[in-house]
Amino acid sequence: MSIVIKQLSPSWQACIPLACLIVLAWGYAAVAQTPAPAGPTTAELKVAIDTLWVAIAAFLVFFMNAGFCMLETGFCRQKNAVNVLAKNLIVFALATVAFWAIGFGLMFGDGNGFIGLNGFFLQGADNSPATNDAYKGVFSALKWAGVPLAAKFLFQLVFAGTAATIVSGAVAERIKFVDFLIFSLLLVGIAYAITGHWIWGGGWLASRGFFDFAGCTVVHSVGGWAALMGAAILGPRLGKYQDGQIVALPGHNMSIATLGCLILWLGWFGFNPGSTMAADPNAITHIALTTNLAGSVGGIAATITAWLYLGKPDLSMIINGILAGLVGITASCAYVTLSGAFIIGLIAGILVVFAVTFFDKLRIDDPVGATSVHLVCGVWGTLAVGLFSVGPGVAAFPWYTDGLGPAKGLFAGGGLGQFFVQLLGVVCVGGITVLLSTIFWLALKATLGIRVSTQEEIEGLDIGEHGMEAYSGFLKEASANGFSESSSHSGGVSRAGDLPTTS
Repeated sequence: MSIVIKQLSPSWQACIPLACLIVLAWGYAAVAQTPAPAGPTTAELKVAIDTLWVAIAAFLVFFMNAGFCMLETGFCRQKNAVNVLAKNLIVFALATVAFWAIGFGLMFGDGNGFIGLNGFFLQGADNSPATNDAYKGVFSALKWAGVPLAAKFLFQLVFAGTAATIVSGAVAERIKFVDFLIFSLLLVGIAYAITGHWIWGGGWLASRGFFDFAGCTVVHSVGGWAALMGAAILGPRLGKYQDGQIVALPGHNMSIATLGCLILWLGWFGFNPGSTMAADPNAITHIALTTNLAGSVGGIAATITAWLYLGKPDLSMIINGILAGLVGITASCAYVTLSGAFIIGLIAGILVVFAVTFFDKLRIDDPVGATSVHLVCGVWGTLAVGLFSVGPGVAAFPWYTDGLGPAKGLFAGGGLGQFFVQLLGVVCVGGITVLLSTIFWLALKATLGIRVSTQEEIEGLDIGEHGMEAYSGFLKEASANGFSESSSHSGGVSRAGDLPTTS
């Protein structure tokens, strides 16, 4: 080696010590370098993916507010369009505040079998996304969901807003704006939250084995009962019932009503599959299929029923039927086969057509048919759990194990046990909602008065309540006597189409 070095020029010989220093420095740097941080664990990735799914589902349900706006506005008269839009827009803002301040705590906070007593203003101990035995906090009813508390609240909030929106359509075209705002706060903050605690908050109905996967009773029936009492106490619109006859007061825009239906249909893919609150591919896809099938069959069944019963394949009844099927499958979407979903949607589509005419015969004026769809089909869907649920342990339903779903329904060989539990829930939730809603409506009637004046109703609530028109410069819809001037304002709706439809 020394001979080789001596053969090098003096300049290269001088570089040898420098090269050794460089090699030693690089080696030291490689040894002292901090190891690169490890990537996220499988558990952390699961939380992230589940949270993303819950957020997307919540956004879809939130977008249903646009569907309610379009549907209700289209099926109300032109002179009340601003009022309907304003109610549907502000109601979610009110629901947000009410649910954050008191509703979420009453519904999901730890308490007793009847009411939650913790978690108001979203305060209190909580170590979400820890689940089950690892969870430490005041929202034990939601410890099964492995997502942050903020995600849990957001998803439940959009459901609460939906319940309040149901009421809007049933009391449309004659209620004072301020009374609707106050009632919405009371419904979301108190009535909805209390009954929701019984079922989703780990309350007494849940302990008896009552199941409502995505809210047939918790959301739709509660909103429907509140809407029914509001419509009954308000009384019918001027001119709706004359000389023992039902007078059609047709909506003014079938196009936006149809758009509203499609938006709601889309939103249901967040409403039902999102209730898994986890990115379970098997559960999500199965629930999406049962939801879509029931809605589709409901629309077909309502179309045929209306065609035979009313003489025309009426567009309003197609919309009615689709939404009826979607409501009807909401409680059982995770627990039934596609065949079961088909039957549930079929019966819901038939029921809604006869429900619309039934409430009219009782002289309960519901301009958008909220009671027919959300109440009647919400009750049917809740009972259907006890008829069509396949029971835990079926290989095709890996998410449906003991304790995570109802017992076998009647048609799966399980007898009537689950059906009677579901019936108990329907009766008890309906009873308390009717009681509280009646108290709220009567209190408002006695203090502020809940109905606009005759003159305001004739001119339209857009002018009387808001001082503006939805279609500025267009011919007024109402004549001097307050009733529709001509069929031209109905947008060419057929005789059967003059019937109320749903929100």
